[in-house]
Amino acid sequence: QVQLVESGGGLVQAGGSLRLSCAASGSIFSIDDMGWYRQDPGKQRELVAKIGRGGSTNYRDSVKGRFTISRDNAKNTVYLQMNSLRPEDTAVYYCNADIRRFVMFQNENYWGQGTQVTVSS
Repeated sequence: QVQLVESGGGLVQAGGSLRLSCAASGSIFSIDDMGWYRQDPGKQRELVAKIGRGGSTNYRDSVKGRFTISRDNAKNTVYLQMNSLRPEDTAVYYCNADIRRFVMFQNENYWGQGTQVTVSS
């Protein structure tokens, strides 16, 4: 089974930085889009940033200029560099990826378990 494991979450003061990592492992043939989503309790999960296999990116407006998504295809890993963090960035951040396993004809969508990011004033 394919697994996504996030790391890098934690507590940081406003204006600080965190770097999230998400590594995919398992019987992986290829990975297309990878992304980061976040969710506060009682709210809908929202896209933070996505990156295609070739490096194309898109960000939600509120993080543009502050967050940078990147990936290392050789390591099956996606990163989210978060700078100038604000209290409203506080959420559980989830890694997401479209992954094709060797035995499958099409991609499947996978989620990590999430990592807590808390930004204090």
